[in-house]
Amino acid sequence: MQPVALAIFWHQHQPYYPDDVSGETLMPWVRLHGTKDYYGMAMHLKEVPEFRCSINLVPSLLLQLQHYTERGRSDRHLDVSRLPAEDLNDADARYLLDNFFMANADTMIRPFPRYQELLHKRAFHLDTAAGALRRFNAKDRRDLQVWSNLTWIHELAFEADAELREFREKGQGWTESEKRWLLDKQMSILRQVIPLHRELAESGQVELTTTPFYHPILPLLWDKRSARQAMPGCQLPRHLESYKEDAALHLKRGVDFHKELFGEAPVGMWPSEGSVSQDVIGAIADVGIEWIATDEEILAESTNGWISRDGQGHIRHPHMLYRPWRVEESGKHLQMIFRDHALSDLVGFHYQRSDPLAATNDLLGKVQSIGRAVEGQTGGRPCLVPIILDGENCWEYYPDGGVKFLRSLYQTAATNPHVRPVKVSQYLKEYPATDRIGHLFAGSWISHNFAIWIGHHEDNAAWDLLHTAREFLKHADSAGRGTAETRERAWEELSIAEGSDWYWWFGEDHSSAQDALFDQLFRRHLQNIYRLFGETGPSSLNQPIKRTERKSIHTQPTGFLRVKVDGRRTYFEWISAGAYVAGSERGTMTLVTQGLLRKVYFGFDPQRLLIRIDTNLRASDDLSQVGELRVRFLEPQNAELRISGIAKGPLKGELRLEGRRVASAKVEAAVDQIVELSVGIADLGVKPSDPLHLFVEAIHGDQSLDRAPREGAIELKVPSADFERIMWQA
Repeated sequence: MQPVALAIFWHQHQPYYPDDVSGETLMPWVRLHGTKDYYGMAMHLKEVPEFRCSINLVPSLLLQLQHYTERGRSDRHLDVSRLPAEDLNDADARYLLDNFFMANADTMIRPFPRYQELLHKRAFHLDTAAGALRRFNAKDRRDLQVWSNLTWIHELAFEADAELREFREKGQGWTESEKRWLLDKQMSILRQVIPLHRELAESGQVELTTTPFYHPILPLLWDKRSARQAMPGCQLPRHLESYKEDAALHLKRGVDFHKELFGEAPVGMWPSEGSVSQDVIGAIADVGIEWIATDEEILAESTNGWISRDGQGHIRHPHMLYRPWRVEESGKHLQMIFRDHALSDLVGFHYQRSDPLAATNDLLGKVQSIGRAVEGQTGGRPCLVPIILDGENCWEYYPDGGVKFLRSLYQTAATNPHVRPVKVSQYLKEYPATDRIGHLFAGSWISHNFAIWIGHHEDNAAWDLLHTAREFLKHADSAGRGTAETRERAWEELSIAEGSDWYWWFGEDHSSAQDALFDQLFRRHLQNIYRLFGETGPSSLNQPIKRTERKSIHTQPTGFLRVKVDGRRTYFEWISAGAYVAGSERGTMTLVTQGLLRKVYFGFDPQRLLIRIDTNLRASDDLSQVGELRVRFLEPQNAELRISGIAKGPLKGELRLEGRRVASAKVEAAVDQIVELSVGIADLGVKPSDPLHLFVEAIHGDQSLDRAPREGAIELKVPSADFERIMWQA
């Protein structure tokens, strides 16, 4: 068998956070991801020079890196970090307590005792920042300033720098001069990011690609009606005029800026959000781009389902997916590759819970299995397997920031005789596309549609506000209002507002603790257009667009349950239960593949905690490859329920506390249509009103096959004896 060509393609992206008119930058994510992920991902590649891959660098991200490293820009988080802890006023101190724990608690706060101590002292679930202030003295505030920056530095930086290691080992009690040393070190690391990528490209190890400048959805700028190809009945904004000239400008500026920074023009592109349509092919080709990438579902729709996955995830005609394709429009053409979204989701959402070596072997084993499945059907060319995902957002969910997994993956793939890591252009040069797509389906990498960015009333309201501002600017331009510089700055604000990221947070698709800030920034960019000409703009720009409240990831029980643990789907037994429905809890990322665990119901009777798990179809069949189901408790700590013998029997349930089996605990379990299990409340060592924080995990060997919730935990309290009376009165 020919070695399989493994095309790993990392997409590095941040929205454009600065308000260039006021000079403010309200969010720190370019800086924090810069010292962690953008630096770390480049250093991982330098460790294994034999490994080849592609990295997409969004121009607006690169521009913001330059703001920090060449123009002395700051951000609100950095400003507060720099202030002496003794001198914080109330507003700055409240900002500190509300915003300096912005990290995944399990992997970036709890491993560090002092940071964890400060998190407990903050007590988000009990108190406001104003209320918590009295518990934080100057030493606490300074340690928090340090830890919030320190935890966002990549582990490879600590390996390379003994002083940095010694600084972290101190753990607490830093001085103001030591804090300033850290912030200077942070900026020093940030200054390495662009040169490191330039070095990787010049060595031939990495192919660097680009995206339209401010990351807009090109097909929607070109024609908003293209959304109806995947969503025929969707509501569209009132104004449907084309902004194709804006789309062309984003493309040209992206390519030009990339060439300016890296010395040569890119030939590859990840269109923003993998969004493509037949209409935009010519404009992309016009700026010298030779290949683009998107998701496999676009290919499925473009071939009328001939290449697609069945209900079990198996690909029909896989030999036609794992190869490049050619698409043409008006005599212009591009080559296209289509990501395997199941493999991409494994890296982004699942391997974080697995042993790194086992995860590496699983991924490369699946890649080789694809090669065997299509052997003899590729026309003599090596099978091409594209794995494409964010290069920054998933690593904070790995226990060590992904270090062991990435090291293992790169080193193993580089020496595996059956796998050949490739840059995409390298493969296309050797094996250009011969198959042609007749008409490219209009959609994105998420569910082959544009539902996240258009159709919801909040999205449509944002598009209409953008249109109104654009019309105002067109009239100002034609009338020659203001100076040429003023008009140029106003058009820049419009281009920023055309980015996809603002629309990501509108509607019900995604949510975060910073929804209101994203909303504010979007409207501020539009307001700036009017302000630059001395006008206030429409009053609607002063009102939030986002009206959808952030939802809890699960509901709460409303009464005691009467459950017979038999694995049978009995509706009325669980009618008063709390429920979690599997989705994507990460606001910045979207999981497009279905997992094993679809729903979890939970509740109590007077003596027992009761849990029900639903899978896609019949649990006894769906879980046939699962070695164990585990219910893991974050509260009470170090408690765990284990259900084994699911596939071959005998079914066995046990409770473990501190890793030891509790022989006296009464655990019941049944697996049939559904999974049902129970454990005595007293066996868990908890009493009424105590918290129970738990998640369910499906395990096979060293692999975590799925988790529910995928991030965070189901949080509830042990009920009192009069629970039902209280709930009835409520």
